[in-house]
Amino acid sequence: MSERILGVNASIAASAATGVTDGFVLVAKRDCQTCDLVQPVVRELAAGPRTVAVYSQDDPTFPEGVAGVRDDRALEVSFRLAIETVPTLIRLEGGREVERVVGWQRDEWRALTGVNSLGEGLPAWRPGCGSKSVEPGIVDELEIKYGDVAFQSRRIEIDPHEDEIEAMYSRGWSDGLPLVPPTRLRVHRMLKGTARKPSDVLGLLPPDLQPITVEKVAVNAVMAGCAPEYMPVVIAAVEAVLLEPFNMHGVLATTMFCTPIVIVNGPVARSIGMNARGNALGQGNRANATIGRAVQLCVRNVGGGRPQGVDRSTLGTPGKYTFCFAEDEEHSFWEPMSVERGFAAGVSTVTVFAGDAVHGIVDQQSRTPESLARTFALSLRSVNHWKLAQGADAILVVCPEHERTFRAAGWTKARLRQELDGLLQLPAEEVVRGAGGIAEGVPAAALGDRKTIPKFRKDGLLIVRAGGEAGMFSAVIAGWGASGAIGSTPVTHPIKD
Repeated sequence: MSERILGVNASIAASAATGVTDGFVLVAKRDCQTCDLVQPVVRELAAGPRTVAVYSQDDPTFPEGVAGVRDDRALEVSFRLAIETVPTLIRLEGGREVERVVGWQRDEWRALTGVNSLGEGLPAWRPGCGSKSVEPGIVDELEIKYGDVAFQSRRIEIDPHEDEIEAMYSRGWSDGLPLVPPTRLRVHRMLKGTARKPSDVLGLLPPDLQPITVEKVAVNAVMAGCAPEYMPVVIAAVEAVLLEPFNMHGVLATTMFCTPIVIVNGPVARSIGMNARGNALGQGNRANATIGRAVQLCVRNVGGGRPQGVDRSTLGTPGKYTFCFAEDEEHSFWEPMSVERGFAAGVSTVTVFAGDAVHGIVDQQSRTPESLARTFALSLRSVNHWKLAQGADAILVVCPEHERTFRAAGWTKARLRQELDGLLQLPAEEVVRGAGGIAEGVPAAALGDRKTIPKFRKDGLLIVRAGGEAGMFSAVIAGWGASGAIGSTPVTHPIKD
């Protein structure tokens, strides 16, 4: 197929890469039947009056019988000329590429070269073969080696005799588990997962208020074990924890258990293979595990949030390694949490929530929504302490079998929430400080004349559908949502490419 080149960059690249001002450039390889077929044509062109620069991708003695074949086994010329198929014949005039033919097409080779007898006795057409410069994985390596790829991050050289994994441990980058070494090639590949510029600054990451760029996110995503297609989700999660209501500095500095929990909604969860079903809150899914870990590593390595430093949690939680899952929208009767929180259906979002461990709810007996709602309310009341009110948020993770009970009765999420709000109006005499022989509780002065007080603040209870089809096991995840100047508010943020 003949292609007329209009771009100035391609013209400049052809002349600069080959040194040819007027004439032809041919790129071929021995391991190609079509390149082998056109050897007589190449010999005829090379013997003619015009300059013909012949490059071989795999054998500098091929094509045979052609003097001065140039060695392109390093694929630099193929990369700079954007060769996708061999053979490719390019014509240059005045240092500019004006036209190229891809594969063997006798009439087009004749038109390009002006040699009307070219290719007599050969078939009229044969498709070319894939260029070695576009083989899987090679493009990224060539872009690093020959392309205009710049990194802002400081490069750290590791001694050849030093173990990379141990080197990252010793430098304090690890969360306690092994990391993937963030080589330039891996970071470059990771950055291809987003349309954002590597130099884009997402904000100042607490606690050290260091600028975090898209490139820095990519470095930590590599170390966490992410695939490039996860990058938009990781970036959105980092942007979400940077928003003031989430209070990332407070999440670190509090002695509570909390850590950023990432919940993903929308088509992106399915497209990157996130788990929203069996064992959704557990191990075994790469996207779930590494997205949450990447956010944690960004906070550690860019923001400086490290245990026994600014991270002052008394006990912590295993979720500080990673805590990320998706809502099971596909099989749910309810509207997604992202829609509840103001986003249109079909929009991909992350919700970040400062939460702690998973507390199971076991109810295998309730067959009515009213009974099951009372079970949920009793479990939710125990968040932090059964006498404490409005001192924490919570996530209620409803499993499919429990959701089925509400589905059968036609209860929407809003209907369940309404029921729970009523059940979680705590009697004043039960929660007042010191009552019942327990010193913990709500100060009497805070109650005033009220007879009840809600367990959670307004919008402090999130409801998510997730889990396997078998088992009547839902869960509560307690959050650090104290009202006032301290505490964290859940944030839902859109995911962009």
